[in-house]
Amino acid sequence: MKLIVTLAFLFLILNLQATPQPKPLIQLATSYKSVDDISQYWLSEKLDGIRGYWDGEKLATRQGNLIHTPKWFTHNWPTTAMDGELWIGRNQFQQTLSCVRKIHIVEKCWRKVRFMIFDLPKSNDTFDQRIQIMQEISHKTNSQYLTMITQFKLSNNSQLTAKLDDIIAKEGEGLMLHLGSAYYHTGRTANIMKLKKHLDAEATVIGHIEGKGKYTGKLGALKVKMSDGTTFKIGSGFTVQERTNPPQIGTIISFKYNGKTLAGIPRFARYWRIRTPET
Repeated sequence: MKLIVTLAFLFLILNLQATPQPKPLIQLATSYKSVDDISQYWLSEKLDGIRGYWDGEKLATRQGNLIHTPKWFTHNWPTTAMDGELWIGRNQFQQTLSCVRKIHIVEKCWRKVRFMIFDLPKSNDTFDQRIQIMQEISHKTNSQYLTMITQFKLSNNSQLTAKLDDIIAKEGEGLMLHLGSAYYHTGRTANIMKLKKHLDAEATVIGHIEGKGKYTGKLGALKVKMSDGTTFKIGSGFTVQERTNPPQIGTIISFKYNGKTLAGIPRFARYWRIRTPET
C-alpha cells in the first residue's frame, strides 16, 4: 500500500513539473521611428539583461519559466505585478544569464543582481501615472535588489542623438522610448520603441577558420549562415577566451552589424554572444 501511495505521489510531482507554465502577458517594443514631439515620451536606458515578470509571488522569464531566486532577494516585495529587467551592469549579460538560469541557487552571484522595474502589467493607468506608482513601490519596498529604472524626458531630437551617443560611449546598448499617455498593451506596440546605433541578427555557425599571426592556433573567424541562406564570415568581436574556445558548429549566435551590402551581406559584422532562448 505504501509503495502504491509513493508511486502515485511521484507521478503527481512529475506531472506538475512537466506542466508548461503560461507565458506572462507583457508588452513588446518596436524599432524606433522618428517622432514629431519627443517631449511626449519617457526615455530610459535599454538594459542588456534578462527580462523578468513578478506576478506578486514569484519571478518568471518572458517564456513563463520560473526563476529560482534566494528568498532574501524578493523579501518584502509587493503583491503588485511588475515587469522589469534582471541586470548586473553593462556588458554583464553572460554573467547575469548564468546566475538567473541556475536551478541550484548561487547566492554570491545573486548579490550582484538587481530587478530594474520598468512597468506595471496589471495597471489600468497611463504610463505617466504608472511612473509615479513605480517610484512609490521602489521607495516603500526599500530593497537594494528592487529599484525602478531611471525615466527621463528630452526636448528635441538633437538631445536624443546626444544622449544615445553618451550611452553608447559608456558601453550601454541604447534607449527605450515610452509614450507617456499610453496604457499597458499586451503584445507588440508602437507606444514603446527601442533605439540602438547598431542592428543585430542571428546566424548558425557552420565552420571555423583558423587565425593567422597572433591568432595562429586559435579562431580567426566564424563561418556562419543566416536563416535566409546568406553565408559570410565574422572575424571580430571575440574575446581571447572565445578565440581559444569558439562556439561549436551548429550553435546559433547573435551578431551586430551596420546595414547590408547590395548582395545582402551584413556590413561590419562582429560577434556578440551565443544566442540563448529568452529563458
